[in-house]
Amino acid sequence: MSGNSVTDCSYPASADLDVWSRHEWRDGIQVDMLPDLERLAVRTRNSLYEITVLSARTAEVLVRGGQFFPTYTPASLAGSSLGGSFLKQRGIYVGFRMELHHDSQSIVTTEVRSIERIHDHGLH
Repeated sequence: MSGNSVTDCSYPASADLDVWSRHEWRDGIQVDMLPDLERLAVRTRNSLYEITVLSARTAEVLVRGGQFFPTYTPASLAGSSLGGSFLKQRGIYVGFRMELHHDSQSIVTTEVRSIERIHDHGLH
């Protein structure tokens, strides 16, 4: 027997690229498929985020909510992840964490619980 041995490593299924690429990507939205100025209410485990899409093509948004965005703040929605290295670009999905970029910082939320479109009914 040689001195070299192989040790079994275990890792979460979400860290497996094959599992990630076969995911059905339901129960969420792709911001880059929305119209500009679409408004969303995204509830995470800890916070409610109000998001206005400024540019769907680039995923530039205004976001308010959580401890990092007490007022409407310009940011970029990088996408959603399970806290690992894989990112579903420009997407928001239930069960995943949103990743937002603002002032050279990356802010990762707790898990998304719900996503709703905000419809303004305005005065007639």
